[in-house]
Amino acid sequence: MTPLDRLKLTRRQFLAVSGVSAAALAACSGDDDPQTSASPQPTTGEPTSAARTAATSQATTLARTPACTDDDDVTIEQTEGPFFTPDSPERTSLREAGVTGMPLVVSGVVLSTACQPVAGALLDFWQADDAGEYDNIGFKLRGHQFADSDGRYTLETILPALYPGRTRHIHVKVQAPDQPVLTTQLYFPGEPANASDGIFDEALVMDVQNAANGQSAAFDFVLEVG
Repeated sequence: MTPLDRLKLTRRQFLAVSGVSAAALAACSGDDDPQTSASPQPTTGEPTSAARTAATSQATTLARTPACTDDDDVTIEQTEGPFFTPDSPERTSLREAGVTGMPLVVSGVVLSTACQPVAGALLDFWQADDAGEYDNIGFKLRGHQFADSDGRYTLETILPALYPGRTRHIHVKVQAPDQPVLTTQLYFPGEPANASDGIFDEALVMDVQNAANGQSAAFDFVLEVG
């Protein structure tokens, strides 16, 4: 059975569920406060050169460490909706001829509840275009990819427009190799329609920032891997 065949499992079988560096994995070793392991700093006088180097190194490590601890909550499941199409093309960019709208890059990492990267995880994305419409004939704004050896993924797409009755969102199925499929949705912060959307969940809001050309968003998936 191929990974895409497994996307056709029933919803009853779906589980409710950026790069990961060595420093990120070290943060998962059980020390909830990375600062407690830092080298002691002098209490008087100027810090030594070694102390300054250690402090700088620690700050750099903390800045790039994802928010991940052992036994992180599994990313929650949400409805597939009526517009999923199986067998989407494998690609990391959904931008192509005929696709217009604000550029958006979504990236993150797929992790297990033990805070380990899930290499080769399948991610299948689909979304509305900049007019709030889905392509139900072809594969516009649809595509799947596989996380790299560190569990990282990057998707180049556009900002989806509002679909009638829904807030702004992106659909995704995520599957660790030989594991059940997680079906969920990703949301945007500060959307007025979030409050009135009956499906919206704050736990699925991406970290969205303005970029030089459009917007960038980050979201880490946590899967229960058996």
